Parts: sequence; structure tokens; C-alpha cells
Amino acid sequence: MTYRISTSALQADDEHAHTGSELAMQRSDLIPRTHEEHMDIGLLLLRLAVGLTIAAHGAQMLSGWFGGQGLAKTGQLFEALGFRPGRSYALLAALAEIGGGVLLASGLATPLSAAIIFAVMIVAAFSAHLKQGFFITSGGFEYTFVLSVAALTLAFTGPGSLSLDAILGLSWSGVLWGLGSILAGILASIVPLAQRREESASFK
Repeated sequence: MTYRISTSALQADDEHAHTGSELAMQRSDLIPRTHEEHMDIGLLLLRLAVGLTIAAHGAQMLSGWFGGQGLAKTGQLFEALGFRPGRSYALLAALAEIGGGVLLASGLATPLSAAIIFAVMIVAAFSAHLKQGFFITSGGFEYTFVLSVAALTLAFTGPGSLSLDAILGLSWSGVLWGLGSILAGILASIVPLAQRREESASFK
């Protein structure tokens, strides 16, 4: 009698322990999954904020939307900065910002979009903001710096699962892709900056 009661108690304890271990495993499985979901939402918000902001700025230059000056007046500004013909450079910059911004916001070809945005921000910083210091209150390069770092960060981390890259099965992210975006952005910015210096020298 005593033996049967002890055996039943041991079996009950074993079943309780087994059930408890299963629940613990299920909870441990949920933790990384929840963490990844939170990361994906964070990356989506970052992409939308940075990408749509840059695309809207490009639309300001191209079409005068959102209170922008439009292509003609933006072209005059580019000429004043030493980019000639100003209208052509303004068109190129506007299309780069719209294209790079839309790609980043949608999470498509993320390293490419990061490189495009980085290149545009380098040109903007060196041609109009660098001499004014860092903070935007004095016309500095604070704004271009933050947008560049945010875009390049996504080239390293990837756009997350809530992106076109993930839907298409593209895993273009990591250290090499991030460094490639930095290098591509720098190289792409050299040509317009070099041409600007030549134009400025001849203009003087």
C-alpha cells in the first residue's frame, strides 16, 4: 500500500516536472522570437523615418512639393555653390534623394540605398555645411551627419524582416556590405565635388 502510494507520487512529480520543463522551454523560445519582432519594428520605423524624409526633400527640389523651391530655383542655388550647370546637378541630386529614400523606406537593395544617401549627404556637407561647424542652428552638417549614419547603420544591420529585401530573400547586410556602402558613397561623391572645385576655381 505504502509502495503504491510512493510510486504514484513519484509519477505525479515526474509528470509535473516534465510539464514544467516544457513550459520553460516554450517561454525561452518566445523570448528571442519576441526580441526579433521588436527589432524588426524598430528597423522599420528607422527606415520609414529616414527614407521618407530624404525622399520628401528630393521632391521639394524636383517639383516644389512640401513647400520646396522646385528645380529652377534649386538649380540657381547649386550654381551659387559652384555646381554648373546648376539645373542638371539639382536634377541629379533630387532623383538620387527620391530614389535612395524610397529604396531605404521599402527596404529594397538596402546597401545601395545607403550608399546613394551617404554620397548625397557628403556632397551637401562639403559644399554647403562643413564650414559652418557641426550644429544645424548655425547651418552646420549635423543634419547630413545624422541621416548618413542612420542610412549606413541599416546597411550593416539589414532592413529587418518587414522589408522587400526579406520578401525577395536578399540577405545583403553585414560588415562587408556596410563597408561597401561607405566606400561606394565616398567614391560617388568625389566626382561632383571635384567638378565643383574646378568650376569654382575657373569662376574665380
